[in-house]
Amino acid sequence: MHDLVTLGEVLLRLSVPAPARFETTRTLDVQIGGAEANVAAACARLGMRTAWISALPDNAWGARVRRELTGHGIDCAQVRMVAGARLGVYFLEYGAPPRSIHVLYDRRDSAFARLSPSEVDWTPVREARIVHLTGITPALGATARALVDRALAEAAAISFDVNYRRTLWSPAEARAYADGVLPRARFVFAGLDETRAIFGLDGAAEAIVEALARLAPKATVTVLMGEEGSITFDGGRIVRPRRRPRVDVVDPIGAGDAYVAGFLWAAQRGCDLEETVDTATAVAALKCSIWGDVALITPRDVEDVLAGGPGVRR
Repeated sequence: MHDLVTLGEVLLRLSVPAPARFETTRTLDVQIGGAEANVAAACARLGMRTAWISALPDNAWGARVRRELTGHGIDCAQVRMVAGARLGVYFLEYGAPPRSIHVLYDRRDSAFARLSPSEVDWTPVREARIVHLTGITPALGATARALVDRALAEAAAISFDVNYRRTLWSPAEARAYADGVLPRARFVFAGLDETRAIFGLDGAAEAIVEALARLAPKATVTVLMGEEGSITFDGGRIVRPRRRPRVDVVDPIGAGDAYVAGFLWAAQRGCDLEETVDTATAVAALKCSIWGDVALITPRDVEDVLAGGPGVRR
């Protein structure tokens, strides 16, 4: 049995070296990234037994992705290799303030887009301690949505990250789908901007997280607020991080996924809510100090941050 099973697409990440722009760059940095796999990788590196369900092209790029994720400790036995398919791509441009980060997607007709529920062995989903899903996958189209619907039907416990992507669907569509997931979820994560765009929530953070919790009455609900940290509601209690580590940001992409991974890792270890929130905050901070989508961390790294690092480890 796995501690965590997740399902979703991985993309090839091609980054423009900062501070260059798309129109001027002559080189691209190669990484891989995908919200669900990012969570699975960080959880695996922290010691959880994780599995990822997906599809990859049966070529060198697909082999690289599978090898890399397996190297993090993810069970990729349920990843289908598809002949004649392609790996989706996203292009990333880092903007030095006041320029924002820009992302361009090229994922149409990927191997994952061809994966149907009948091609998946759902046993790991049924047996998992927690199944982590995001709002990205059902936004990719009818076939991907059918995969998530089946996972929701099979899973005993669900973690759901709203992860709204405005280029994939409208706020109304995202809200309609989330309304069917939230009442069943054990853990819910959403960005502050997402709570406003999708659920129309506004006001103080405390009021927003409480309102979102009313939509997910069985869940521990967390709203992520970037540099302002996070706020979590559970059983009438509101918890914020007791300490927010100082971060020299190298790469913020994937920080939300790292937070989710840290939260689920701590929760499954039986940590109380304060320690769980502090752990998730530490994992997200560590991710921001690392290039790439995946939090390349160990439990010792997290311990050091919680103990008041950084320092010199000997």
